[in-house]
Amino acid sequence: MAPKPPLSELPIKTADSGFYRGFSVNVTVISKIIISVLVVWCIFWPLQAGRILGDWNSAILAQFAAWYIWVVAAFVVVCLGLALWPAGGKLKLGADGEEPEFSNFSWFSMMFGAGIGVGMLTWAVAEPVAHFGQNPSTIAGATTALAADNVRTAYVWSYLHWGLGAWACYAIAGLALAFFSYRRGLPLTIRSSLTPLFGKSLSGVLGHIIDIVAVVATILGVAQTLGFGVDQFVAGLTRIGIGGLVYPEGAVDAAGASIAGSVNTLGIVVALLFIMGASTLSALSGVGKGIKWLSNINMVLSIVLLGFFIIFGATWFGASAFFIGIWDYLVALPGLSFQVFSGTGIDAFVASAPAAIQNLSPADAQSVLSALSSPSATVEGVTASMNDNGIAVSQADIAAVYDGTLQDRLTTWQGWWPVFYWAWWIAFAPFVGLFLARISRGRTIREFVLGAMIVPSLMCFVWFAWAGGTAVDLELNGDANGVILGAGNGDKIFAMTEFMLSPISEWLAWGMAVMIVVLLMTFLVTSADSAVLIVNTINAAGDEGPKARPHIMFWGAALALVVGGLLLSGGTSAIQTAMVIGALPFSIVMALMCIALVKAIWNDGRRAAAGVQSVTVDAVATPAE
Repeated sequence: MAPKPPLSELPIKTADSGFYRGFSVNVTVISKIIISVLVVWCIFWPLQAGRILGDWNSAILAQFAAWYIWVVAAFVVVCLGLALWPAGGKLKLGADGEEPEFSNFSWFSMMFGAGIGVGMLTWAVAEPVAHFGQNPSTIAGATTALAADNVRTAYVWSYLHWGLGAWACYAIAGLALAFFSYRRGLPLTIRSSLTPLFGKSLSGVLGHIIDIVAVVATILGVAQTLGFGVDQFVAGLTRIGIGGLVYPEGAVDAAGASIAGSVNTLGIVVALLFIMGASTLSALSGVGKGIKWLSNINMVLSIVLLGFFIIFGATWFGASAFFIGIWDYLVALPGLSFQVFSGTGIDAFVASAPAAIQNLSPADAQSVLSALSSPSATVEGVTASMNDNGIAVSQADIAAVYDGTLQDRLTTWQGWWPVFYWAWWIAFAPFVGLFLARISRGRTIREFVLGAMIVPSLMCFVWFAWAGGTAVDLELNGDANGVILGAGNGDKIFAMTEFMLSPISEWLAWGMAVMIVVLLMTFLVTSADSAVLIVNTINAAGDEGPKARPHIMFWGAALALVVGGLLLSGGTSAIQTAMVIGALPFSIVMALMCIALVKAIWNDGRRAAAGVQSVTVDAVATPAE
């Protein structure tokens, strides 16, 4: 029996007139309501919002950490499998013979800028330094924090978080969307990628839910990026002499904890007004104008900054970190991709503890376990902390359970790093994936995986090797003397460049800080305006045009308010919490996208063998720019 032709029509009801003309009212209105409620909640009840979001985050990390780790591993396997699949890898994301719209340079610039560019300026320096100080090997006592024997391990974890796993999340979403839109003629929206599984039922409520989940995940994923970006942007403005944007020395929060040097409310407002105002204007100009040119600008500035680190930074240390680090990463990748740490649980902990701990109240016993679960926990530190809080335990009692709680410390670290990153990339995936799809028409699947997964991973490794390697080398040999280690994550790149250039010229150091601020600004604007356009495209059932302008302005303002509200309710940790929560339902959608894509390509092979047409769109004559 010959296979049936593929589904090539998926009608999605949109409004014929009024403010929502051309938009799916159900998707757009419900998405706006969800985001608006979140904003109001965070701004008017910040303490409650921070506490409840934190509780939800803890529950998700406890129950779904393994899911996040395993599903991202599956994305890597599927992407590589599709690229290596002889019949699948050569398929065009478009009609046979169709050529790409953008040149390779513009294509890659837009991919990199929208996908990971902002994060690179923060984490290319901050993350290797962080793992140099602490990672599972140091927690387990296998390597020494801030010592030479810990450098290679620090890079394995840095590359894991920013390598194939990250870009596989984007590639899966982009491949699925491009395949079904440009080979089937289906709307360029998330629900279309699931048609092999659910068919025409996606025209109704099920499809609306999928698109709403994608919109919410996109807003929260981009909010995470902008939250880090705001922190770093204000740090840069402070470095170049603009004051009043951070809390002064001696400032404390409501709980009495020091907040000196962190971004204050004025800093948040100034940064968001500047970033979101520019990004909204860019989004109004469209992909082919504002976003493309901004992407090209930040790519050029990135090359200049990277060249500075390669030439004037730790050149040979960076080369070693790059080549040896990639080898170590690839060797460790199979094991780390599926490694899940699991805590002991309160019942098992109490059962194996000395009598003094068994006799504690359940709440006090939980406090002891929580303290021991901190990756930086020590016997002396936990004992002192418990006694200060009125929980009578001896150092001998804590020592007796310390080794048995190693898995708890590793589990906590895993939630802070791998699980957080996998959730971030998944939440970012509907935005980056749809954006990649829009700029990748005419590429083959193999070319797409190479350009959207392999090459960007290598580019990330280059940044981590030479930018991060310079920071690690300066701290390892004692030259920096804690200057970089002691700076905030967003400020580390500024602290490092100032340390390197100030002895030569204060003006040169100031000029480098200005360039980094400009680069950061272009990255932030590129990410934000791309996200706004993508959200509008999903709401408009895959269409984007002049009718979207009022909604572009709405989503630009909404994104700014989400970032500001979450920062006020708990800083970047509140944004992280909301993002992890929002990513969970979309991770399920992405797993289904993998299944649907593989099924579609397999069936296309069967159709080709039976002489049944599977490509239902005509080639678009758009020469590369």
